[in-house]
Amino acid sequence: MIALNFPRRQIKQKRLLAWWWRRHLAGPMIRFLSIRDLAVVDRIEVEFSDGFNVLTGETGAGKSIIVGALGLLVGGRATNDLVRTGCEKAVIEGTFENLSGDECIVRREISVHGRSRIFIDDALATVGKLRELGRSLVDIHGQHEHQELLDPKNHVRFLDAYGGHGDLVSKVSSSYREWRKLQTEFRTLLETIGSRTENLELLKFQLDEIDSVGPREEEEAILLVERSRLANAERLGLLAAQTYEDLYESDSSVVSLLGKIWRNLDELELIDKSFPGSSEDRETVSASLADISEVLRSYSAEMETSPERLEFVEERLASLERLKRKYGGSLKAVIKERDDVDRQITEIENAEQATGDNEERLRHAREVFVSHSNQLSQRRADSARRLKHDFEVEVGELAIENCVFEVRVDTESSDDRWSELGVDRVEFFFSANPGEEIKALARTASGGELSRVMLALKTLGTTDLAGKTLVFDEVDAGVGGEAADRIGQRLGRLGEDFQVLSVTHAPQVAIHGTTHFSVKKSVQANRTITSVQNLGSDEDRAVELSRLMTGGSDSIGVDTAMALLEVKRKAKAKGESR
Repeated sequence: MIALNFPRRQIKQKRLLAWWWRRHLAGPMIRFLSIRDLAVVDRIEVEFSDGFNVLTGETGAGKSIIVGALGLLVGGRATNDLVRTGCEKAVIEGTFENLSGDECIVRREISVHGRSRIFIDDALATVGKLRELGRSLVDIHGQHEHQELLDPKNHVRFLDAYGGHGDLVSKVSSSYREWRKLQTEFRTLLETIGSRTENLELLKFQLDEIDSVGPREEEEAILLVERSRLANAERLGLLAAQTYEDLYESDSSVVSLLGKIWRNLDELELIDKSFPGSSEDRETVSASLADISEVLRSYSAEMETSPERLEFVEERLASLERLKRKYGGSLKAVIKERDDVDRQITEIENAEQATGDNEERLRHAREVFVSHSNQLSQRRADSARRLKHDFEVEVGELAIENCVFEVRVDTESSDDRWSELGVDRVEFFFSANPGEEIKALARTASGGELSRVMLALKTLGTTDLAGKTLVFDEVDAGVGGEAADRIGQRLGRLGEDFQVLSVTHAPQVAIHGTTHFSVKKSVQANRTITSVQNLGSDEDRAVELSRLMTGGSDSIGVDTAMALLEVKRKAKAKGESR
């Protein structure tokens, strides 16, 4: 955000810089406004221009309806009593355009049945979204509007705009975000460590429980085989011994019978030379039986009962089963859980070691923010003294003379109240009348005074993007003569940087407009109709100015208005040539 403050003697510099600002940083301005069936308005369409747009007309003609329609377009509260009598809905549509030619079309429909629809570039939107967008489109300052000056939170922005603190505000803002980011990360780290530390004992217990057993993924199958063998050792030994005896040692052993079989075969071959030989088969059978008998003999000799080993195997299998039930249903899941627990313990221990480094980074970030904020506080204190003087002079020329204005800059002691804007609480205090106690601006200024206060501040410095639409509703209320002329000059000056719309009853203000609209009310077919006319010629403007001055349009008033327009034109030409 760039803030500018121009002394009066630097008019040419101001205009050159304002042109650059508008060219490169301009915000959207309203080009077209359509209102249908709102209050007493049947249908009006207005094409606004750059610079200072003036709206004049008789009281009750509908000027405030136009301002109200703009308020609805930027998120103002809509009620069904706004719909014109006999109509189903009111429709307000505005086209906003920046200098690059990009357009944004906002439409709001208010139903007599209480429903309201909002469209931004033909897409449905919420009131919240419209208000968010509206802050960048239109700024309304009127006697009956809840203005940003009523919120002390905005005062610091005005002071920074006036003082040109933009660069330092950016440093404070970025250092604040960095500090808060690190603070959030540090708190998250501590919370994580805290929550995990509460479970650290459990994690260590789980790790010790698994490691004390030391499971291996393949051992369960091996242990099950061993348990079966140990549990049936006597039966297995008996079976092996009996089988060995049946093969070799009994009178009717297989080996004995096999010898008889081989002799019978030999006799067959001797008698019948054609009988197939079986010598190779005999060798294979004999070798196989020999191998089997050796296995049986060794197995029988080695087989012994071991209750101690069986008990160990049973206990080992029971331990593995407990781990399986507790940690996932299989030894593979148990081992995975063990690795996860070990990783969590390591992370907690590493995080505890890292807190020291993070705490040091957090401390340094806070020191940087406080340092920048202290510099900004000093700058604000200096700017506050200058703003007090300049404002009292400026607002005095807007018919609020002998006022007292203070800018109080107080440092917030609690860092919970610090923000991207620094450590200061800034608030404007004001007394419009001599002898009255100075109080907070929002509780002392009347509507008309508040509009002029805003106008003075907008003239001295601004937080708005150039080109944004500023709306002033009867900012000249209660003043006239030279003071009203000065208000017109100020609005014209704002029109160099912004698009300004002002509703006024003062000819001294209206004459400074670059575009002049006349709002009229008439009755047609027993219905009140509001119309808006762009007074493009000096003659038309002179007639309207005459009405504002004298209440009529006689030749003397019109001639006087024409003369005033000519004087203004020459003064403007002279000022531009300087």
